[in-house]
Amino acid sequence: QVQLVESGGGLVQAGGSLRLSCAASGRTFSSYAMAWFRQAPGKEREFVAAIGWSGANTLYADSVKGRFTTSRNNAKNTVYLQMNSLKPEDTAVYYCAADPIFRTVVAGSGGSWGQGTQVTVSS
Repeated sequence: QVQLVESGGGLVQAGGSLRLSCAASGRTFSSYAMAWFRQAPGKEREFVAAIGWSGANTLYADSVKGRFTTSRNNAKNTVYLQMNSLKPEDTAVYYCAADPIFRTVVAGSGGSWGQGTQVTVSS
């Protein structure tokens, strides 16, 4: 497993942008698929985006497609979530997750999770 720490959350107006980062410990980061999830108050956790170990393979939830982009820098052990055109409904705690298997991390069954970072979008 890897240890994950998210950062970059905050308060932004609708239409604005934020970039979240997820820093991972360990020397095997490049062998992990990574994913972003979010959970709004009173709602279940939902999948946002995922990226394969090389960065060539990405997947997005329909609700964020065209607005959010995930990327990774294996040399820095970091995965990013660039969020543009933010909407109030994007308000949630955002978590990153890691697993060696892409479909496992997309399913939310990844073995490693961060503590989350709050994103609040005001209207």
